[in-house]
Amino acid sequence: MLKRPILAALLLAGAAGTAKTAGPAPVLDISFQNGQPVPQVWGSEGLNPKTTAQAICVDVPAGGSPWDRMIGINGLQLRGGQTYRLSIGLESSTAVTVPVLVQVDAPPYQAHGRLDAHVEANKPGSFSTNFVAQDSRPTQFVLHLGGAAADYSLCLTQASIVSVVPKSGRKVVSTVVVNQSGYGRGAPKRATFIGGDETPVDFSLIDAAGKTLLTARSKPLGYDASAGAPVHVLDFSSVENTGQDFRLKVGTTESDPFPMGQDVFAALRIDALSWFYPQRSGIAINGRIAGAGYARAAGHIGVAPNRGDTDVACLKGKVAQTLYPGWSCSYRLDVSGGWYDAGDQGKYAVTGAISAAQLMAAFERGAHFAGGSSPVFSDSLSRSPENGNGVPDLLDEARWELEFLLKMMVPDGQPLAGMVHHKVHDTRWTAVPMLPAADPMERALHRPSTAATLAVAAAAAQGARLFGAYDAAFAARLSQAAQKAWKAAGANPVLYAPVSDGQQGGGDYDDDDIEDETYWAAAELYLTTGTPAFLDRLKRSPHWNDDVFFRSNTAFDWRSTAGLGRVQLALFGKNLPAADQAQVQASVVAAADRFLALQAEEGFGQIYRPGDGKYDWGSNQMMLQNMVVVAAAYDVTGRQSYRDAAREGMDYLLGRNAMNLSYITGYGTRFSRNQHSRWYANQVDPSLPHPPAGTLAGGPNSTLVDELARAKLKNCAPQLCYLDDINAWGSNEMAINWNAPLVYMASFLADAR
Repeated sequence: MLKRPILAALLLAGAAGTAKTAGPAPVLDISFQNGQPVPQVWGSEGLNPKTTAQAICVDVPAGGSPWDRMIGINGLQLRGGQTYRLSIGLESSTAVTVPVLVQVDAPPYQAHGRLDAHVEANKPGSFSTNFVAQDSRPTQFVLHLGGAAADYSLCLTQASIVSVVPKSGRKVVSTVVVNQSGYGRGAPKRATFIGGDETPVDFSLIDAAGKTLLTARSKPLGYDASAGAPVHVLDFSSVENTGQDFRLKVGTTESDPFPMGQDVFAALRIDALSWFYPQRSGIAINGRIAGAGYARAAGHIGVAPNRGDTDVACLKGKVAQTLYPGWSCSYRLDVSGGWYDAGDQGKYAVTGAISAAQLMAAFERGAHFAGGSSPVFSDSLSRSPENGNGVPDLLDEARWELEFLLKMMVPDGQPLAGMVHHKVHDTRWTAVPMLPAADPMERALHRPSTAATLAVAAAAAQGARLFGAYDAAFAARLSQAAQKAWKAAGANPVLYAPVSDGQQGGGDYDDDDIEDETYWAAAELYLTTGTPAFLDRLKRSPHWNDDVFFRSNTAFDWRSTAGLGRVQLALFGKNLPAADQAQVQASVVAAADRFLALQAEEGFGQIYRPGDGKYDWGSNQMMLQNMVVVAAAYDVTGRQSYRDAAREGMDYLLGRNAMNLSYITGYGTRFSRNQHSRWYANQVDPSLPHPPAGTLAGGPNSTLVDELARAKLKNCAPQLCYLDDINAWGSNEMAINWNAPLVYMASFLADAR
């Protein structure tokens, strides 16, 4: 029996807005017209397809799995990175759903594209979809016909695969790039002119009526390697006019119109937080709450065709023994709930924990530093079903993930009790598009890891501190779980998440250094309990005196969490010994000063400079985490320069970048709207929605990991290594651990006026 995994690179191209190319001949063309020859069709064991003058027909016996009974055509040749349109016609003697795949003709049968044809009984049906060829290896066209309850006959009446040229979604209209959502009152107001040389240029600020409000000279910064061009900074901070449709001009080049005197951060806090509700697993999404286009059935609640998540076994077989030698488990767990991690429908403890933690941190920061009137206390801050339950929405949303993370713990009485399973996801990659409730793949728990266990200990300890005023019983559960996980991790200190071959249906999130998670967990446990033993463990950590914010290109992320622990200690460590509190706060301020110095040298206001000059996967999220440190320095010192730096850092994400594009959906003149997602997939299926407002795109990635990027972005300048395309998962994915810091920074900037 053939098993045919579908890789993460299975990314279908947009069905809307495409046109056939005039030149290339069809890859496959079965039309039964004008005596055109029909390619040879093979059938798996027990199937005998017959070609007539009008169709290719086959009798299919009942039973089996879909892939047990197949017909197909071999010898097709695609070009990697090219978009194709697959069209077929089918007739059947009974109602049946036929998976139709275009896939590599060699194990593990990586799929370029797939459609599920729902054929009515005795009624001709036509079906089509677009897809992008992942590479140029020999390809086959396959129909999966098994699994029917009764025998039936099926005929293929037409089939074609032709190349198409998608319309471009990017249109650069200016080389003066601005924060397209506008500049707030009292905020720094800077833009960037891409072009010229090292000589200052004249620029002017014009209002909606065409009146010139300011004429000034640029600050030339010379050639900017990240943009691949010379850049100039245009500073108009002295102007405090308010209104809409202001423009900047350099010669005949004009910026996009932008507002002044209003902040978008209050609205962005709502949208970025509301993004998490339709990302939930295990609950039907109510269109009256999330928006009509986002209504969908609950995913992974044990209802067919789902094979999870209410009763999930541990990974077994050859793959399990290769990844986790000597490990297995005999129990099954209900791990329903939580958030789908990113564009896939896996759920991962390390990203889930830091995401929940940053939502709770946004609440805790607002509660401590923004006063009792801060909207962080609001029970109607987001579009979620918990509105009106008496609990702040930031905590409600975090709780949805925390409840899931507690379910991921190994039960008492089992080997590794108290440890946390690293992840749960499909055993094979699914296609785009794929609504959660339609996912047919088996789900499996992966081995617990020390990193996941400590991350959950940290988030649970933080939650225990914050939920006490709203749900004492839940807070007690979190406290117990945090301490249990801490002890279990101490007893299993080197249970690392490994690197796989990338074909197991989910991301690895591998990590072989748990000192940073230990530091973070000890910090949160100390802040919650005040127990000296946790402070002692902090001081024994190599990170106690370490420059934790500059160990990579970001202050912290899911893999390197010590920086988050340091920020939490600096902000909420009032019970630390005075000398220790002064030390951690001074380290945050010193790091913020370094970020401000870096920002002053950057042409686009970004607080980010990768050491090798190459932009990282998730570069936008990395900028946000660096801004979190700068925001913490403002909270510690009250110095306006830190708040201003954070405001200017957001300019990059909102359009002041070499792409001249806002990376936040719904914000700006032009914004990312085709992020990689299995169900926000309007680009490939117009009946599905685009990502909701407030979705952060991952951002430019110099490592061209997906086929589309390799085809279109060769030798790109770092800031230009981006495509707003659902197929560009290397630069255009969305993720819970990317939107969580967006919530944090939007909340900070909305309150820190």
